Amino acid sequence: MTPERKERLLSVINKRQANLTVVLENVEDPHNVSAVLRTCDAVGIQDIHVLTTKVPRHKRWGVKSSSSAAQWLTVHQHTNTQEMVTILRRKYDKIYTTHLADGALSLYDIDFTGSVALVFGNEQFGVSEDVRALADGNFVIPMMGIIRSLNISVAAAVSIYEAMRQKQLAGQYNTPSLPEAQRNGLLTDWGFKEEDL
Repeated sequence: MTPERKERLLSVINKRQANLTVVLENVEDPHNVSAVLRTCDAVGIQDIHVLTTKVPRHKRWGVKSSSSAAQWLTVHQHTNTQEMVTILRRKYDKIYTTHLADGALSLYDIDFTGSVALVFGNEQFGVSEDVRALADGNFVIPMMGIIRSLNISVAAAVSIYEAMRQKQLAGQYNTPSLPEAQRNGLLTDWGFKEEDL
């Protein structure tokens, strides 16, 4: 590994955010999943959760839309809603679902300097009632047009870039936040030798 490559990978991993994740529930199109993965990599999200209870488990993502982002991320696949939420609760203080409902928060009112999981649902039906019932609330992306929804990959991108903006202002990208064991495990997976860790 060249010194330049090593420096690049260290820079990336030191900006990974341990307290932010994206959950994709029953997203059917693998290209949508891949587009979200690519954006997660871009903003420094390491862990992504994919829940498949009503669609087949994805065997591979859309390669063209992910630009190979999946190889740099940790994708957790789940088939049980309650088990997934239990796992999320161990790590994230708040779980918000995208859902147009009375009392839904604006995206811009979420405090992303805390520990947050954002759930995005199926292209046609959105986030299920089961997941919404287990979450802390719903959020919406403010819109000025007639159509009141965005493609899931666009909605995820808009949302997590707002999270990145808040985290940058709070200085959260200035210090590494991944637990040391996870960080070292990823660096090993990325080709670092033990003496480099």
